[in-house]
Amino acid sequence: MTVLESPKNSLAKDYISFYQGLDNLIVDDDSLAIGLSKIKNKIADFSNIKNIHFLLGAGASADSIPDMKKMLDAVDVKLRGGEGLECLDASFAKIRASSAENLESILGTLYSYRSYLEGTGTVSNENSNLIDLIEKVIFDQINIDLDSSQAEKSLKLYKRLYQKLSLRNKDLARVNVFTTNNDLLSEKALDYLNINYNNGFGGGLNRVFNPARFSYTFSKKVDTSLEKYEPLENMVYLYKLHGSISWVECSDNSFFNIKEVQVIPKDGRPDGNVLIYPTPLKQNKSLGSPYADLIREFQRKLLLPHGVLFVIGYSFSDEHINNAIYQALATNSSISIVIFGNYSDKAIFKVEDRRIYKIFGEIEKDTSKENIHYFNYIVNEIIPDLDDNRDTDLLKEFVNNIKELNNFKRIDTK
Repeated sequence: MTVLESPKNSLAKDYISFYQGLDNLIVDDDSLAIGLSKIKNKIADFSNIKNIHFLLGAGASADSIPDMKKMLDAVDVKLRGGEGLECLDASFAKIRASSAENLESILGTLYSYRSYLEGTGTVSNENSNLIDLIEKVIFDQINIDLDSSQAEKSLKLYKRLYQKLSLRNKDLARVNVFTTNNDLLSEKALDYLNINYNNGFGGGLNRVFNPARFSYTFSKKVDTSLEKYEPLENMVYLYKLHGSISWVECSDNSFFNIKEVQVIPKDGRPDGNVLIYPTPLKQNKSLGSPYADLIREFQRKLLLPHGVLFVIGYSFSDEHINNAIYQALATNSSISIVIFGNYSDKAIFKVEDRRIYKIFGEIEKDTSKENIHYFNYIVNEIIPDLDDNRDTDLLKEFVNNIKELNNFKRIDTK
């Protein structure tokens, strides 16, 4: 790949990819500016579809929440620095050596061994203590101070995203945001922007889970003299598919026995916390409540007609989520899936289905390289403000494309 001296005049095919099915929509003579314009135009078109859904994975919080490699290192530091943990450290080292430095695999091995011991009526304090220590380390790594510099960059992006989504035309359905993340960055951003959100919890002093709330429509009265209402404009539906650091089991006589509590950084994991930890066995845990209810809502929303699912920061490693997407593609002819990222080893990337769009690539911007499929570029450069006048946008884009094309042709003839 050559050095990109003038990005707007470079050929797009050398840097970015925009696939519909197995066909690249960027042709050989497209400049980088025209290639990016094609992507932005298509995303803008999708933004006017009746039902918009987002699936946010770990990549969306990557600027603030450590990845699995850093969490593995944190576990290692905790074990080596703790007095009386020598036995646990030895067990951890043995499992780690055969798990390819993969924290998910390590936890999967420990959980499987615990299930085996329970099935044989055997108790292993060593195994239970090691699981508990790893889960506490993971929880602490996720439970960051949302007012700290560590959270600042991610919070800025989440605020920008939700600010755009909340301005959606009130005549269209509200946006659904599904996430596998357990952090509280979404909630913090929504609270900061004073945007109403429905996450399935309701109540006053005791906020308990009730999946029926996802079917509620929140409206405001627009005429004081008449019974006339319209949907709230600044409203988002938030579904945390793998639970949250703020969810705990309870016995408050609610049907689903899950409530939302306040968590404070460095205070440790609250008793009864129900987030799903990263293991290969998480599909089995997701079969129980409230996760089964959340996955059911995910499936139900994807079956709505005239919808689009934007997939950001999710690597297709969770089979229960993948199956919901495949089911939607198999039964809903009007669904479109837009995947940001290059997951060429995953089944969905190999399917010849023109409802599946794939966007990825790397460009130079301000003397540094930037991935167009990363959360920051998507939020700042690709997702439009949903209240923009589309006719005005089309005119601006047409004029800009003509200018770029003429500029590219002048350079080509020199």
